Parts: sequence; C-alpha cells; structure tokens
Amino acid sequence: MEVQIFGTRKSADTRKAQRFFTDRRVKIHFVDLNERAASLGELRRFAQKFGVGSLIDRNSARYNDLGLQHARMNDDSWLAKLADEPLLLMQPLVRFGQKVTLGLAEADWKAWVASAE
Repeated sequence: MEVQIFGTRKSADTRKAQRFFTDRRVKIHFVDLNERAASLGELRRFAQKFGVGSLIDRNSARYNDLGLQHARMNDDSWLAKLADEPLLLMQPLVRFGQKVTLGLAEADWKAWVASAE
C-alpha cells in the first residue's frame, strides 16, 4: 500500500496524516507544496469529489495576501489559480489509488488500511 500526501511541512494536519500512515507502516509519497504544486489533473480529481470551493483554504495567509476574499471566479479559473498558488489549498490532500480525502480523514484512512491488509 502506498499513499500520496500533498501538503507542507509546516502544516500540523499534514504532519498528522504522515504520522498516521507511518505508524501503520504505509509507504508515503509526500509532495511538498512549497517545492512542487499539484498538477491540474490531480486537483480535478479532488474537485470532482469535494467541489472546487472545498479545496480553497480561505483562512490561509496566502489567500489574504492575494486579496481573494472578494474574488468571483468560475471553477476552471479557481483550479488554475490553485495550480499556480498551491498554498491556497486545504491540507492535506491524500490519495490512495482512486480514493481521495481532504483534510484530516482518519476514518477513511483506517478503512483504506483495513482494505489493503
């Protein structure tokens, strides 16, 4: 079993996700959003399940720095913005095969681990 985690090292929730999988000896492929953004295709996969609006961290410093509080964009424009500005994303984004979660989702992760055993 291997999961892919998108997040930043400073994010407490991302560190919790890493710890959750490490404690269960699950291989992790970590994508640090400070170093490499998630691809548009990856973002679409998460947006299909949760909606584009759910991917946006409206409490992030980057969201405020860019002055997006009053921005009105369609979903494709938001996805492009999230691909260009990955620090606007809710963290962590976790993927296991075709399954995805947004934020802390330990119940889902436990089900993934149980199904892989």
